[in-house]
Amino acid sequence: MKKCSLFVDNLNKVRYTKIVMYMKDYIKGKYIRSIFSSDKGYIIGIMKVSETNISDAEDFKDKELTFTGYFPELKENETYLFYGELVEHSKYGIQYQVTESELVMPDTKDGLILFLSSDLFPGVGEKLAERIVDTLGKTCLDQILENPNCLNLVPKLTEKKKQQIVRILEEYSMSHQIIVYLTDLGLGMRDAMSIYNYYKARTIEVIQNNLYQVIDEVDDITFLKLDKIREMMNIEDTNEKRVKACILYQMKELLFIHGDTYLLLDEIKRSVEKYIGVELEIENFLNLIDALILEDKIVLEKDRYYTKKMYEDEEYIVDKLYDLIEQGEESCKQIEKEMTNLEKEFKISYNEKQKKAITFALKNHVTIITGGPGTGKTTIIKAIVNLYSRLYDKKGDELLPSLALLAPTGRASKRMSEATLLPASTIHRFLKWDKEANAFMINEENKSYVHLVIVDEVSMLDTELMASLLRGLTRNIKLILVGDFHQLPSVGPGNVLKDLIESNLIDTISLDLLYRQSDESYIPILAEEIKNNELNQHFTEKKDDYLFLECSKESICSNIKKLCLQLKEKGYDEKRATLLAPMYAGVNGIDHLNKELQEIFNPPDLGKKEIKVGDVLYREKDKILQLVNMPDENVFNGDTGFIDHILVSPTNPKSYEIYIDFDGNKVRYLPKDMENIKHGFIISIHKSQGSEFELVLMPVCMSYYRMLYRKLIYTGITRAKQKLILVGEKEAFVYAVSNEVEKLRKTSLKEKLENKYKTIDIG
Repeated sequence: MKKCSLFVDNLNKVRYTKIVMYMKDYIKGKYIRSIFSSDKGYIIGIMKVSETNISDAEDFKDKELTFTGYFPELKENETYLFYGELVEHSKYGIQYQVTESELVMPDTKDGLILFLSSDLFPGVGEKLAERIVDTLGKTCLDQILENPNCLNLVPKLTEKKKQQIVRILEEYSMSHQIIVYLTDLGLGMRDAMSIYNYYKARTIEVIQNNLYQVIDEVDDITFLKLDKIREMMNIEDTNEKRVKACILYQMKELLFIHGDTYLLLDEIKRSVEKYIGVELEIENFLNLIDALILEDKIVLEKDRYYTKKMYEDEEYIVDKLYDLIEQGEESCKQIEKEMTNLEKEFKISYNEKQKKAITFALKNHVTIITGGPGTGKTTIIKAIVNLYSRLYDKKGDELLPSLALLAPTGRASKRMSEATLLPASTIHRFLKWDKEANAFMINEENKSYVHLVIVDEVSMLDTELMASLLRGLTRNIKLILVGDFHQLPSVGPGNVLKDLIESNLIDTISLDLLYRQSDESYIPILAEEIKNNELNQHFTEKKDDYLFLECSKESICSNIKKLCLQLKEKGYDEKRATLLAPMYAGVNGIDHLNKELQEIFNPPDLGKKEIKVGDVLYREKDKILQLVNMPDENVFNGDTGFIDHILVSPTNPKSYEIYIDFDGNKVRYLPKDMENIKHGFIISIHKSQGSEFELVLMPVCMSYYRMLYRKLIYTGITRAKQKLILVGEKEAFVYAVSNEVEKLRKTSLKEKLENKYKTIDIG
């Protein structure tokens, strides 16, 4: 009979592990039922506690306790050992957070008989179960797993039933043993669960035969996670499977770091060699690249190397936009008449470019509207929505199913909503991002049937998000892309807005007439001067909405603190005033200034709870910056909020919860989530993109040398809606405005669009 090699190789190790684990905090008990379970093995359940070595859990003996964690499989009424910690949830009370678990096999005669005669083993009645236990004793289960032939000693046990008992017992025990195996390799419980849930009984075989294939098949399992455990598996530095996986990993890293959509061979090779620490023979390297091309993981076009996903995304954008352009204009005879009525109703007069933008938007299937601050982009969006409502006779609730007002960030979508008095959302929320499935639910197979789609802050859209949006839309749409490509490009790969404008294939209206708030309003003028590298020599002069406080780099911090105290006296708290800086490091960097500004905007108080995370002190009422997208919580990269309250476990200071209020949306953060936030008293210019603030205060000095370039400074000053204060060195600001040097992104969207038309024309 074939034995499960896992148990032969690892049984003694598992027994030793159990002894060691018993030294940890544990709770033992019977699993009653689940309250919630996810596809990835996350369970909130109820157990009845029978034993524990945790003093604070003694009160739960013979009582029910809620637990949470990732599990391979839990069977009702079976006994388990859970290792973890007791925590107090503000809403759900005392819970046990499980980090490791194991099934407890019965060890009494009655328990063993009951177990073997249960529904788990069909055809094994109480008498046969009793014969097995009487013959093999209380260690019968371990004996069967270690040597199935021991069942030959049991009287009147047929070969068929013997095989059935062994098979079921191995399957029953296998999941927990596999998890022990994976966690012993160094994988966390969540990753171990993801891998086991995908491969089940094949897990060990896959891990041992080709560790790196897991990357392609299991969500959230990255090359870095697996490469950390390769030494335990004796995988050599230049193992072909490892190098191939490393090539794909380094390609994705390089694309993200540089914002490119394709790479050249030399830069891929250099990056891989740097990571593995070994120089690779060019012939061998090319063979591995060719293998990846044959496996359809890399696409080679000319001398350009794309990841399959990036290539398909660019191709899809080109095909979809070409289709929209080729549909031509729709006739809208009533536009001029309704526009005149709209001007009368709102007592506004649109200039010629604004009228052209509105007309194009309502006639075309795709239009681009671009312009700097103060040029009336928001006014145009309002006009387009109002005219669309009139032309298509859609009022109130009838309009909403046809309309999508979208932006990459929560703040930008909120601005659209405030301007139009209509619902707006992030692109992720519109496309119904499913975190568990790692996919958008609105997609090519399940499209949205909205008709008018207006996307603001398009300069922030990377290639992948643009492709995902287009996949979720029908061809019967009016797509209006609004943005300013003089701002910083997207964080992710691509330069979508710039490429689309420079292709000259999409009707683009550039708004350039400035609408100043007063004769002394200077922010829009300064933005235009920076954009055109025509900075007026009087830029240090005070204006109604502008101040340049010139000082040395050594006194920037003290001057910022003084200014913030003055602003507080004038009613500008951290909700109304936002501070921006180009860099995190240094005495004038974001990290140091955040600590200084915490004492100004939110000093210590006996009524405010605090908690230290690493070297950062978080305090109730602190301003917080979100660093990553959390669509399920409706919180996105760049959003700012305030710590509402902090809860700390009375028994374990390392167990805490921080509740952050993002404009009425309160989100809970556990210790594992703290890497997703930073203090937000001062934030980076990159993180501010897509937002507007009433007042912006921004330091500028030569210490920021490598980050002083035109697009960054332009993006920073255009975040200011009503007032802008610059603090620092005049020469640093002049240098930044004149420095247009930035790394040009390697993208092929513009070229592919142009080639699409050439190909069609030739055809």
